Amino acid sequence: MAERAIWSGIISFGLVSIPVKLHSATRSKDISFKLIHASCGTPIQQKRWCPTDEVEVAWEEIVRGYEYGKGRFVTMTDEDFEKLPVRSKHSIDISAFVEGSEIDPIYFEKAYHLMPGDRGEKPYALLMRALTEKDLVAIATITIRKKEQLCALRPREGSLMLETLFYPDEIVATEGANLSKTKVTAEEVKLAQQLITMLRKPFDPEDYKDTYREAVSELIDAKLEGKEVVAAPERKETEVIDLREALARSLKRSRGSKAKPNAPARRRTRKSTTGRKAG
Repeated sequence: MAERAIWSGIISFGLVSIPVKLHSATRSKDISFKLIHASCGTPIQQKRWCPTDEVEVAWEEIVRGYEYGKGRFVTMTDEDFEKLPVRSKHSIDISAFVEGSEIDPIYFEKAYHLMPGDRGEKPYALLMRALTEKDLVAIATITIRKKEQLCALRPREGSLMLETLFYPDEIVATEGANLSKTKVTAEEVKLAQQLITMLRKPFDPEDYKDTYREAVSELIDAKLEGKEVVAAPERKETEVIDLREALARSLKRSRGSKAKPNAPARRRTRKSTTGRKAG
């Protein structure tokens, strides 16, 4: 069963309107934990509590409030947000086409699948093919979760992706590292470049896995099976050595590891709790 769309509307492309639906493209697989009272093992309840009336407040009795002064609020209801004169509530208005390399990755926030809506397949396919052949990304705006956001539309694996972007004033400025008095030698640069070349390879996300999540999962399994949990030995502090020597050692170790044949992967015979949602 397809995941329910979190937004539906149109892509406005000149005079062309493309019905589309928005779906989340990513999901967290962190292992979640409940807060437990250590003395009795009872899960802790978190309540929406009004200290004035001394009552628990139901969701339907809650509105959003903007604090414009100490203890003074302007309240906003869902109807207020719906009345906002913003086109992007129901329309993704394309304003420009840019090269993907022109967007600094720091601006990317969250990715979504953008799928064609009813009778939108042909104009959707047209936009996707045009973007693919021109190798460009469409810049637009969309309003989701009570916020208008800048976004980028790009083809990926036979469909369009929509990636929300931070606005420039949401990027935290930095003065950069002060390296004016830091000197590196030509030999150190050469060794660093050799090490980078040794480790250079095409990016394949399948090469990486969440080892921390696996370790937590195995720890949970061990506790469930009543096994003694043995802490990993602490990593010994390495001696401070010369930068050039560290680079040379790294190159030597990297060459050695590349010369060895890959060991066969160890088969896991026990079902893992990876991805388990506690409680």
